[in-house]
Amino acid sequence: MSAIKRIAYVHEAAIALKDGTDPAAVGAAVSAELCAMAGHDGPCQWPHNNAIVPLGEVASFRTLFIASESDEREVRTRIRTALRSSDEWRVRADRARPVQVDERALATRLAAKPKEDTSGPTYRDLLQERPA
Repeated sequence: MSAIKRIAYVHEAAIALKDGTDPAAVGAAVSAELCAMAGHDGPCQWPHNNAIVPLGEVASFRTLFIASESDEREVRTRIRTALRSSDEWRVRADRARPVQVDERALATRLAAKPKEDTSGPTYRDLLQERPA
């Protein structure tokens, strides 16, 4: 049985944040959609990293993620859903783009993370332990 090849992808968006909105909330929404909402145990099945750079009225947001070719469309759909899940920001544009040279080391680290690891608490466990 051969391992499924996992590939690094990037999804980026131009986001208009409402005044007072924490820019990190955009990445949190994406992580919740990819991890908590996916209903998986153990590490994220799609290791990812979010970054946002406020640039005046519009912020540049990107998610670098690792997925099999067959999962790419689902992951991008989840990212788009998360990006459109709040009234605290508006998506001006979003698109797929290639991994940039300065993102390759991060992509390599994310791809090296094991897909299954049951040695510690799951993301779902940690969410359930948070006070309301």
